[in-house]
Amino acid sequence: MLVHWATPFALVLIVAVPPRAFDVEERRATGSLPAHVAAAFDEMAACTLSPAGEYLIFDRRAHAVYTIAKGAEAPKRIVQIGSETGRIIRPTAFNSAPDGSFVVADAPGDQQRVQFFSATGTSLGGFTMPGRGVPQITLGDLVLSGLGTLEYTGQTVLISQPELGSLIVEYLPTGTPLRTFGELRETGQEKDPQVHHALNVGISLLNPRGGYYFVFLSGVPMFRKYDASGKLVFERHIEGIELDPYVGKLPTTWPRKRGEIPIIPATVRTAAADSDGNLWISLAAPYTYVYDSSGDKRRTFQFRGAGVISPTSFFFTRDRRVLVTPGCYAFDASP
Repeated sequence: MLVHWATPFALVLIVAVPPRAFDVEERRATGSLPAHVAAAFDEMAACTLSPAGEYLIFDRRAHAVYTIAKGAEAPKRIVQIGSETGRIIRPTAFNSAPDGSFVVADAPGDQQRVQFFSATGTSLGGFTMPGRGVPQITLGDLVLSGLGTLEYTGQTVLISQPELGSLIVEYLPTGTPLRTFGELRETGQEKDPQVHHALNVGISLLNPRGGYYFVFLSGVPMFRKYDASGKLVFERHIEGIELDPYVGKLPTTWPRKRGEIPIIPATVRTAAADSDGNLWISLAAPYTYVYDSSGDKRRTFQFRGAGVISPTSFFFTRDRRVLVTPGCYAFDASP
């Protein structure tokens, strides 16, 4: 539409421009681990920074956790492979607290286990959960369901367990459930409990500004915000042209033989909240959406290190950088 009118001073034109999608901001790495150090890891699934400035690396394929001191030329293994207490075997998830302590979920035998460690790798105890078959949410060869995600607050751990009737279960380090919150969303698959529960699996996040986020891993892309008491604040759909091809291919049925576990494709790789309470969501496509604390999408990022990076973990540093795996690349995360 073109509108014009004359004034005593000039001819004024108003052109109606259709709204466009958010521009993709390409972010290039500002730093990374030395190549020979990064090459020492089999599968770097998480990279964080301790208060002392040491890197903490979770290597899923090596069944180990490492530290890298400032200026060190090689990583130091602080958690070894093994099924005994204080060691890890078939690990699925990792998360660290602001004080540098961390938690690892693993699976010795047929049981799922959660273990707590100090920043130096000393065992602080843990608990075992009953082994059970759960619907599998996958992204390539990565399994995200079961204990595939967890959030460690430093005092409790948040685990997504929709099969228990709520989105989030908060556990004490002893394994005692402290509380549950978050109603399951409607999926249209309520008659198939395994699929219904799988479509309610997600990432539980502590919001540094108060309350919690919950990001659904599969199905219709969406997230929720809860207050500190566990009351729902709002729910938002995750939308963008980068996701359209995935949403358009979402299955509506999961036929399988008796006894088989449904395999559910993921639309989200990982998510995290920065110090300002913004929610960062890494998609199955190699893009990251950033939402503010009101639930509005503000930015769309694509990260580049040696090539395009599809983040599998985020860690926000005190100097407003974000560490991203794979690779443990550092990017500017300032507003």
